Amino acid sequence: MSGEKTIIEDVDRSFYDFRNEEKDAWKVKSGLTPEIVAQISDEKNDPDWMREFRLKSLEIFNRKEMPDWGPSIEGLDMDNIVTYVRPNTERMHTSWEDVPADIKDTFERLGIPQSERTSLAGVGAQYDSELVYHNVRAEVAAQGVVYTDIESALHGEYGDMIREHFMKLVPPSDHKFAALHGAVWSGGSFVYVPKGASVEIPLQSYFRLNSPGAGQFEHTLIIVDEGARLHFIEGCSAPKYNVANLHAGCVELFVGKNATLRYSTIENWSKNMYNLNTKRARVEEGGRIEWVSGSFGSHVSYLYPMSVLSGEGARSEFTGVTFAGKGQNLDTGCKVVHKAPRTSSYVNTRSISKSGGISTFRSAVVIDPGAEDSTSSVSCQSLMIDSASRSDTVPVMDVRTSRADVGHEAKIGRISDDAVFYLMSRGLSEEEARSLIVSGFAENVSKELPLEYAVEMNNLIRIEMKGAIG
Repeated sequence: MSGEKTIIEDVDRSFYDFRNEEKDAWKVKSGLTPEIVAQISDEKNDPDWMREFRLKSLEIFNRKEMPDWGPSIEGLDMDNIVTYVRPNTERMHTSWEDVPADIKDTFERLGIPQSERTSLAGVGAQYDSELVYHNVRAEVAAQGVVYTDIESALHGEYGDMIREHFMKLVPPSDHKFAALHGAVWSGGSFVYVPKGASVEIPLQSYFRLNSPGAGQFEHTLIIVDEGARLHFIEGCSAPKYNVANLHAGCVELFVGKNATLRYSTIENWSKNMYNLNTKRARVEEGGRIEWVSGSFGSHVSYLYPMSVLSGEGARSEFTGVTFAGKGQNLDTGCKVVHKAPRTSSYVNTRSISKSGGISTFRSAVVIDPGAEDSTSSVSCQSLMIDSASRSDTVPVMDVRTSRADVGHEAKIGRISDDAVFYLMSRGLSEEEARSLIVSGFAENVSKELPLEYAVEMNNLIRIEMKGAIG
């Protein structure tokens, strides 16, 4: 089998490192002041309540302490972050042909239009701080499904619905970067799936941060009404710069009675990115939330999607894979809060660390006193490719009723010499044996990722093989 690739290599990000010359129409000064927040609010033509919400969020941000329990974020200086960059387009477009050529070229190279034509029910594309393109198939819209940019929804007929739900699951008081998001948020998608509607093919939003030293703060709000079904895919990337970039978006998911939502994320930010994103779902009676998460990029990540099972029989599944290479400290995991009887949750994660990368899995399962006859199972497995890398698991179980079934399994280790020896005894070389073990380790998680929907995602998940590992 000579000539075949047989080493586990870092995920190849060169595909995403192309960048466009900055042609942004307008940006705020770096830093964070009431004047800058007011500028953003003016630019957005915010209703009065949103302008007030932003300024109150800024006050909370200034009071909150920086997190000190996870990876260091000392390299992130908000005085140097530009919180709003308007790209070189006058408005959001619904026809791909109308998008400015340089921005269109970016998404063409990432495979987004091709994905829309072949696999997706609708696509939103955000470039820096604004949605530049949004479209949804006519047959999906005919079901009453609303998929648009959140700012159009805010200023249109869904304004009251936005006000009712905006940052109710993730209040600005939650943590410092939730407050930051509340102050400077821009862009993002709004989805409403009406009662009983089933969207058989996915919707996708793609976020591209092109500007160096900037932050992206999109807000995603999805409401899946009673008995409805939806699969939503989120993808994101950025070219690499030698200055810090920040991503502090927010995702709020409302899953109605007997409704189902699958939320898939493929994240490949560059290694100068601080990814401090917050995602939360509330699930009503008989509803189901399925998280599928692939974390491959960024310099530092704090990412813990949370499910609040508020209705009887609500269910949550979380499937995740994380790959931390050189220069990466990825702190990922999830949280589930069981608030009602007969709720259930299942967590299944794999993490791989290589070349000094650090991968930490954190989970928290909370079973409230009223959540009797609930079940939860957590399985996390970590694999270190070399002695320079590190992997940790930090599970928390908070069970407040005796009538619950909660289990946790964690495995951390390096490639087994016994397994390598066995495979070599069956005719494989050492390099081939090690490669086979690593590929198999991630396979049962990576197969859940929606690879068929976008070329960009296929490029992310592929782990290249070449040479030898040891």
